[in-house]
Amino acid sequence: MTFYDWYNEHVRLIVDNRYKLKGALVWTPYGFKMQRLVYNKLRALLESTGHQETRFPLMIPETQLQKEKEHVKGFNSEVYWVTHGGSSKLEEKLALRPTSETVIYPMFALWIRSHADLPLKIFQIVNTFRYETKHTRPLIRDREITFFKEAHCAHANQKQAQQEMDSIEKTYKEFFDALCTPYYIVKRPAWDRFPGAEETVAFDQVMPNGKTLQIATSHNLGTGFSKMFEITYEQEDGSHNHPVLTCHGISGRCIAGLISAHGDERGLVLPPEFAPVQIAVVPVIFKNKEDPTKTAEKVFDSIKERWRAVIDKTDETPGAKYYRWEQQGVPIRVELGPREVKENKALLVRRDTGEKKSVALSSLDKELEKLAKNITETMHEKAWEKQKSLTKKATNPKQLKDGFTYEVEVCSEECAKNLEEKLEYRGNIVGKKAKGKCIACGKPAKSVGLMSNAY
Repeated sequence: MTFYDWYNEHVRLIVDNRYKLKGALVWTPYGFKMQRLVYNKLRALLESTGHQETRFPLMIPETQLQKEKEHVKGFNSEVYWVTHGGSSKLEEKLALRPTSETVIYPMFALWIRSHADLPLKIFQIVNTFRYETKHTRPLIRDREITFFKEAHCAHANQKQAQQEMDSIEKTYKEFFDALCTPYYIVKRPAWDRFPGAEETVAFDQVMPNGKTLQIATSHNLGTGFSKMFEITYEQEDGSHNHPVLTCHGISGRCIAGLISAHGDERGLVLPPEFAPVQIAVVPVIFKNKEDPTKTAEKVFDSIKERWRAVIDKTDETPGAKYYRWEQQGVPIRVELGPREVKENKALLVRRDTGEKKSVALSSLDKELEKLAKNITETMHEKAWEKQKSLTKKATNPKQLKDGFTYEVEVCSEECAKNLEEKLEYRGNIVGKKAKGKCIACGKPAKSVGLMSNAY
């Protein structure tokens, strides 16, 4: 089974793309619960660094969107337009937000008055809309991008802006480490930056097929937007200045990355912290033997307050029960058969490795806690090793082929751009010192980069 086949089969546990509108998704109850767990983690991390959650309008007047021409140019072909209200044609077209800079910054101009108002750090989690002309794929490339977290911040100067860029990088690392999702932190070259940005930093994940998926971005916007939207603040000496703006984004792609990093041929594999069901208690019934259901109910009652647990009392065969919980990625299965009841034990089965361990019921809480921690650590280590195995070094363009991400060295952005255009691979800059020759022209290299077939 190819990665695409696997992904399309199992992502439907999270989102269903059979709605009659291309690129629009329906979240299943199971997927929606997972989303809440993931984004509540992100919310908590952002709030711990002083970001406040808010909500801005969905629609943008055309004149306001067009005000920042360089920014709009980057999204021009992707904008959805509202032209009518009922049967009446609108006097001015309204855009469905592709992103929210031109919605938020006019309000910054009203909110920011003095240096005491800075830094201003807000975020919202909303749906954005982009008319993707490429092949859509659930959570990876959608036309309605669900649960897009965008943070927008205003700073007194570039030093404060850089401190925010460093802080958000640390926050994103903590977030993806919690998800056990591997990543590369890269700088986008000038031609591939976010429209209007002076610097774009991205978190890229190598997927099982060797392609890279952008799972987070952070942008230093300089003062371009603040000048365009006339955002100023009074400094301590009474003079006025334009604040430096930064913005940072994470979309539902973080869910795509999570399930892709860990899944196997049986289905999803989820870290305990983000699994909608952490533990499935399964009574294993045999004919002519003692029914373990009552013991299973007692076990379930003893853990349900601490864990997101379920008890499977369906009439299905044990094999069918096991398959269902494995497919959904439930981290731990607690099996109770006649033997376990007799011995006052439970059989713990971990989803990530399939390993089994018999434990005394009297020490079940302690064993579950220890096992959940070990599962998280093992999943994190395994995912990073997998990404490492999908990353190779290349010194010749002929070595680049689909199925891997490559570390290369280049002498200039011009060489990198020419190589990217020729091979249709995405190029990025990573924080390493070059030691060899440029992969494109053979001159001494100055920068180390990553090249990959990207989503």
